[in-house]
Amino acid sequence: MKNRTKLVAAVVLTAAVAVPGTAFAATHVFRPDPGRAHSFVTGNTPLIADGVAIGKNVSWYKSSGLGPAARNTAPGVSTEERYIPTDVFPGGELPDGVTLTEAQGINALTRIGENLDKAGLSYDDVVSMRVFLQNPEGEEKMDFAGWNRAYRQFFANTNLSTGEALDVQLGSATTAPMVVNEARPSRFALEVENLPVDGWLVEVEVDAVYSR
Repeated sequence: MKNRTKLVAAVVLTAAVAVPGTAFAATHVFRPDPGRAHSFVTGNTPLIADGVAIGKNVSWYKSSGLGPAARNTAPGVSTEERYIPTDVFPGGELPDGVTLTEAQGINALTRIGENLDKAGLSYDDVVSMRVFLQNPEGEEKMDFAGWNRAYRQFFANTNLSTGEALDVQLGSATTAPMVVNEARPSRFALEVENLPVDGWLVEVEVDAVYSR
């Protein structure tokens, strides 16, 4: 009985201490506009958002995982080279410094854009992204730098303070971005052992929100 009394007393004391703190914290919680999504971005030129808060009445779109389309039909190409976008790289020839992951990333993000358009959305409506990368054949790890170059062709390529478009890297060259877009989605990128399609090095999922 003594032990039980002590336990009850301890629970009551803990509750008495915890409740005021919880109540205090609740008054300081960020609450997004019910009809909007709010991205938390630090600085004028970050690569990604710190996170995103989505209001309870927001209509949003969640994509399937999309990888690159098989567009390089030249004879003798490898399974990975098959996913080089020949509309961007004629003949499947990659400029100096452009990697297979970078080329496939551009391909996959182009497909993402096409699907967004079908849903009445665009790249600037994207608030969250999940990226799965596989190491290229003969390489020990994923090509994260190549993926980031592809990503910057479509996202995070403006100065948020001035609105000015920023030059980005395409392999070893500096170019204007393919799509000027201030959006910085929250994002994670993971290396996986195998993607579902032979030859894929990149697979991407996005969440996008509809404007109120």
